Amino acid sequence: MTDDDKALRLALAERLAAGGYLRTAPWRAAVEEVPRHEFLRGGFFERADGPGPTAWRPVLPDDPRWLARCYDDDSLVTQIAGTIVPRDIRGEIMRAPTSSRTLPSLVVRMLEDLQVEDGHRVQEIGTGYSTGLLCARLGDSLVTSMEVDAGVSASANIALGACGYFPELVVGDGLAGHPGGAPYDRTIATCGVTDLPYAWVEQTRPGGLILATLCGWLHSSELARLTVAEDGTARGTFLGGQISFMLARPQLPPPLDNLPAFDNGEERTAVLAPDVLDDWSTRFVAQIAAPRAQRISLDRDGRTEHVLLDADAGAWAVLTQDGDTWTVRQGGPERLWDAVEDHVTRWKADGAPPLERFEVTVTPEGQVITWSKV
Repeated sequence: MTDDDKALRLALAERLAAGGYLRTAPWRAAVEEVPRHEFLRGGFFERADGPGPTAWRPVLPDDPRWLARCYDDDSLVTQIAGTIVPRDIRGEIMRAPTSSRTLPSLVVRMLEDLQVEDGHRVQEIGTGYSTGLLCARLGDSLVTSMEVDAGVSASANIALGACGYFPELVVGDGLAGHPGGAPYDRTIATCGVTDLPYAWVEQTRPGGLILATLCGWLHSSELARLTVAEDGTARGTFLGGQISFMLARPQLPPPLDNLPAFDNGEERTAVLAPDVLDDWSTRFVAQIAAPRAQRISLDRDGRTEHVLLDADAGAWAVLTQDGDTWTVRQGGPERLWDAVEDHVTRWKADGAPPLERFEVTVTPEGQVITWSKV
C-alpha cells in the first residue's frame, strides 16, 4: 500500500460519510483501512461508448486511470459470460456481465444495515471487498464467506491475504449456506435472490438478522432485513432505496430461445396497460403475482406486442393496443396477466403502500410477501 492509495481510501470514506452511507466510526475505520484496489488487481471492464448493444472494454492495472477508478463509487464489472476476465480481452466484447465489485456506497450501506456488534459471527454470500471490510470490522476469525465461482474466490483469497486477512472461504452454492460454521449471528448476501433460502434461516441463530436483496425476473428488487424467531421462521421488512444486485446464478432466468406460438389463446380487454410495469413498485407487486415471468417486446405485422412469459410453465400473456384500449391474449396453464391485474389492483385499492410497508416471511414451506393498507 502507498501514500497514493491511502489518500484515495480516506477520500472515499469522506465521500461515503458525506453521502450518509457511512454512519458509524467502526465501519468508517474499516473503509479507511481496506484497499479496494487489491480486489481489482485483475482489472475491470468499463462500458464502451457507442450505438447498439452494450460493449465492454478492459481497464488493466497498467492503465494510468486504474487506481483512481478503483476508488470511484461505481460497480466495476470483473467477469463476463461466466468465465471471461479483463486480461482475456483485447478490444471490446458484447456479452452479459456475471461478476462485479459492488459500488462502495451500497456495500457500506448494507454493512451498516446489518447491525453487527463486536464478537458477532457473520456468514456472507459472495466474496470480495465486502469480505475485507467485515474482517477489518470484526476480525477475520469471525467471518465465513461463500462464493459459487472458484476463480472469483481464488482471486479474492489473494486480495484478502495481501490485506492480512484470512477468513474462512468456502466455494459452493451460497443458497445452501455453510452449515459447518453455523449458527451465525448475521447472514448477508451480496447477490440478489428470488426467494430467500430457508437454509439461511436454519443457519442463523434466533434473534439473528438476515440481510438480502429480493429480486425478480421483471427487474425490480428491494433490500430486506429479517429477524430469525425461536420457532424457526424469519420475518422482516424492506428497507427502501431500490437496491439492485446480480441474481444468484442458480436463480437466473432461463434463456428465451424458443418462443411459443402466441396466436391462439383466451382474449379479453385488459384492465391494466403494460406500461404499469414501467413503475418500480408496481413491477415488484407484479413479480409477487408472476414470480417466474419475463417481459419482452416483439414487433409483428407492424404492431408492438408486450409479452409476459413464464418459459418453464409454458404460460404467456400478450398485450396489444387497440385505439384507446388494450387487448390481452393468454395461454398455457396459468393466466399471467389475470394474476398481475389482481395483485396490482388490490395493492392500489389498499392505497398503494410503499414497499417499506411490505412484510417478508420465510418458513420451511417457502417465502410469503404481504403488505398492509395505508
